[in-house]
Amino acid sequence: MSKNSELKLLVEKMANLPWKEYPGHFGGALSKELAGPLTSGSSRVDFRISHYAPMAYVQEHVHKIQEQVYYVLEGEGILTLDNVKHLMRPHDYVFIPPGVRHSFSNTGTQGLVFLVITTPSDDTEEMS
Repeated sequence: MSKNSELKLLVEKMANLPWKEYPGHFGGALSKELAGPLTSGSSRVDFRISHYAPMAYVQEHVHKIQEQVYYVLEGEGILTLDNVKHLMRPHDYVFIPPGVRHSFSNTGTQGLVFLVITTPSDDTEEMS
């Protein structure tokens, strides 16, 4: 059975999905998988909404093959890309290619809410 045959159409309400603190995320750095391996069976995309409480963060990390886009909806935080700090506010976004060390922390006084699009969904295999 091919990966594509496992894909399912998904129409969902965000409220039905659980918040999860993924490995490497701390202090109330929570995300919901909106579309990805667990929700739609996709191996090509992982689409999440994240909510970081004040002082929450994801530790510095790097992806081997994954590309990511972060799009800030609410709040503000510091995105560090290869040791360069960037203040991110609503409607700011970034494309992060593979090999760039990055971390994101909420430095504001309210929740930091942002969308995360990652492709492919797994960092160990090239997309076919």
